[in-house]
Amino acid sequence: MTINSIFSVKRRLFLSFISLVVLNSACTKSFEEFNTNQHEVTEEMMTHDDLKTGSFFTQMQKNVVLFKDGAGENSNQTGDYQIAQGLTSDLYSGYIAPTGTWSGGVHNGSYYFITNWIEKTFTSGFSGVMPAWQEIVKIAQEQQRPQVAALATVVKVEAMHRVADAYGPIPYVKYGSGTLKNDYDGLEDVYNKFFAELDESINVLTSYVQSNPGATILPKYDLIYGGDATRWLKFANSLRLRLAMRVVYANPSLAKMEAEKSINHPTGLITSVNDRASLKHSANLVYYHPLFEIANIFNNGDARMGASMDAYMNGYNDPRLAAYFTKATGDGGYHGVRLGITTSVWAKYVDPTRISTLNMNQSSTEIVWMTAAESYFLRAEGALRGWAMGGTAQELYEKGISTSFEENGVVGAATYAANATNVPKAFTDNADGSSFNAAAPSTITVAWNAAASTELNLERIITQKWIAMYPDGPEGWAEFRRTGYPKLFPVVTNSSNGTINTATQVRRIPFPQSEYNNNRAGVQVGISKLGGQDNGGVKLWWDKK
Repeated sequence: MTINSIFSVKRRLFLSFISLVVLNSACTKSFEEFNTNQHEVTEEMMTHDDLKTGSFFTQMQKNVVLFKDGAGENSNQTGDYQIAQGLTSDLYSGYIAPTGTWSGGVHNGSYYFITNWIEKTFTSGFSGVMPAWQEIVKIAQEQQRPQVAALATVVKVEAMHRVADAYGPIPYVKYGSGTLKNDYDGLEDVYNKFFAELDESINVLTSYVQSNPGATILPKYDLIYGGDATRWLKFANSLRLRLAMRVVYANPSLAKMEAEKSINHPTGLITSVNDRASLKHSANLVYYHPLFEIANIFNNGDARMGASMDAYMNGYNDPRLAAYFTKATGDGGYHGVRLGITTSVWAKYVDPTRISTLNMNQSSTEIVWMTAAESYFLRAEGALRGWAMGGTAQELYEKGISTSFEENGVVGAATYAANATNVPKAFTDNADGSSFNAAAPSTITVAWNAAASTELNLERIITQKWIAMYPDGPEGWAEFRRTGYPKLFPVVTNSSNGTINTATQVRRIPFPQSEYNNNRAGVQVGISKLGGQDNGGVKLWWDKK
């Protein structure tokens, strides 16, 4: 072989090598592009679009207060709300009365607990909220997004304090530890956990908001605030204040400490109607308030105005009456129903000429987690106790009233708040003669009285707070149990077989049968922490007054 031919061969090999290197380099640079399915989301996309956490967050929000959210097998329905809240706390709060024909009236409404009616509050929390929260926290840790975990934890506390306030001890503190059947934690331990979780979440959200002004969290999946982190922070502070006041008779020093954390926080509390926590109607969430369907569709009306609302709002000539209820067409008045009526003549109690139904707009009435007014009434109570709440008790009380009027689109708050004459009225049954009439439950007036005792002014605050929170049954019932206010009419017939005192009224709901079936050992621990009995007459840890 000549030198020229050898050179030619070497030249071709060299060029081939260079071509191979270039080709290999090009292939390496485009490897991910060529080997990625263009029709599937990447891990990076899942992070940026919140796809991994978003659906879980939406699920959590939909299970705080149940409503019809679809038609699938796992969708919540209006009937789920009814047995989770409509036939327990909504009744015991004094807001509404049941007018269904079930069991001749011998049911939850007369303190005879129907097994299937005391399950859903528990299962909605432990099936719909807790597992979703656990997934969000795990993913948020993987993605190094603590603000997402913090937001989910705030929603978890909002949901689960309602469960704890209904039953008492629950398996909460160790949830997620890997043990499927955890022992039940005492309510004091559960509340300590709530405060620890809120403290940590608020600290995380505060750092996030301060470092990222105007930033949002899970905006496409947030049904409450559209991802507005600042408003979530205000809600978290207000929720901490709510729970602080809840424990004030059980642990006054803890209550004051947690309340002061919220009032002194730089972002503050809910102060405007725009800040209130509610499920917004939107293209992404089309729903009816479940009470609309229960009051207007179910059996021609399964719920009507409660007698206690009748007595207070008619007695005060409250301008919010028309926002809350409809007039009876027979006489143009607002008329309620006593709880615990065991009569077969139910038709009279759904008759729109005699009884008022709930005034719900099917397309605009929102499910509210916390009104703006509640925040002011919480602060008013704190101020009444001598805590620094950013105003006097009277100022905050009257601001609570005016904010409630604003939230309900009515005028005349100043005149209403200054009325020192009107008092709750006696109840006159407008459907069935005098059988269920009752004397006025209270003589408390609306106008603030600086010369009155602390206890009388506390009754004023809680009574107006109760009216402003309608129809939030869990909060209305919890506040009645905690403070004794407002004074509510007792049940007409008590079918509890002696376990619930008619005058004291129902204090909790028993643990669900499913827990006895699936976690009997855990339930027994819970019962021991209640004092040894599982019935509706047992007081919860914070129910100390």
